[in-house]
Amino acid sequence: MSQQGSGGNVLAALCNLFIPGLGQLLQGRLLAALAFFLFWAIAGALVWVLVGWVLLPIAYLWSIIDAARFKAD
Repeated sequence: MSQQGSGGNVLAALCNLFIPGLGQLLQGRLLAALAFFLFWAIAGALVWVLVGWVLLPIAYLWSIIDAARFKAD
């Protein structure tokens, strides 16, 4: 991907609407993708103890913002 705000970053941010981490994977950032996916999965599991209802929106928003603001070196 080229720069912040590029079409690739917008596409990556949209991919994160479906599965957090998918946009980072699209950008070629494997570790970030795995970290966001695991954060989302753990937050989803914690929904049963009511903490996940707070963490799930944070996981989604953080992954979307991270993908949209990514700058390749």
